[in-house]
Amino acid sequence: MTASDDPADTAYATRIPADISRPDRLLGPFTARQTAILTIAGLVLYGGWWATRPFITPLTYAVLVIPVAGVLAALALGQREGIGLDRFLLAALAHTRTPKRRVHAPEGVPPLPSVVPAHWARAAGPPPAAIDMPYDGITAEGVLDLGGEGTAALATCSTVNFELRSAAEQQGLTAGFARWLNSLTGPTQVLVRCHRIDLAPLADTLQQDAAALPHPALEHAARAHADFLAGLATGNNLLGRQIVLVAREEAATHSRRRTSGAGRALQRVHEAARALTAAEVTVTPLDAEHSADLVSAACNPDTPALHDDGLEGDLT
Repeated sequence: MTASDDPADTAYATRIPADISRPDRLLGPFTARQTAILTIAGLVLYGGWWATRPFITPLTYAVLVIPVAGVLAALALGQREGIGLDRFLLAALAHTRTPKRRVHAPEGVPPLPSVVPAHWARAAGPPPAAIDMPYDGITAEGVLDLGGEGTAALATCSTVNFELRSAAEQQGLTAGFARWLNSLTGPTQVLVRCHRIDLAPLADTLQQDAAALPHPALEHAARAHADFLAGLATGNNLLGRQIVLVAREEAATHSRRRTSGAGRALQRVHEAARALTAAEVTVTPLDAEHSADLVSAACNPDTPALHDDGLEGDLT
């Protein structure tokens, strides 16, 4: 049997769905937003020519509007970080106007006492603003209420050791993941976040339980491993990886109940758990307590995240 006859060396092809969130094309390669921007810009430039044609030659007007037309075309057609350049600039403008120092103060940030000298207050800079959390609460099932943005259900996912699999096994894993992508009916995000790991509690547990082991060699090995973990914990640079699946539902209209979005988001998480079983990915929906811990850890990245119960491997 030659190398080309080996099933492990056979090339497999798997259909991966296109970007389902990509806007539809309205006029040729242009989307509705791009068409509207270019149409309005063309009308404004033509109106400017019509108003100035009695005292400006066509060549002079063309030289004057070419830079303006180039900027408008760049705004309409350009992209940055996967979004349109016009939206990117609006987001950048909103970011510059947003306070950078925020604190958790539901009752508001009180002013400095009057006894503080004025030059101290000026040196301290503007006071911090009260942080506006992006959610209104968490249901008993662990679904985030995003207010006008709808609802979102969270789940943690295990990783898959993909590189060490054979070609046929890789084909099966990829096909299972592709089937889940094809089954999506709403906005879904796979978030990979890094967090610090605190090994001190685990090392303390090993030290305490080592004496209860049935053989002195096992006790010695447990204490040695606890000392090893304690040594790693002193480095303060251990990072772990957590994969979070977020299924979001749009805000309910007046014709639907508000709780229907939460139920649908939770249902989509359970559907993902069943669908990703074919890809050997374990999806664990988060309850209210764990969802609150995850949101709290996202707001304070230095807080160590909870240990995942799912199987861990190398994601490549």
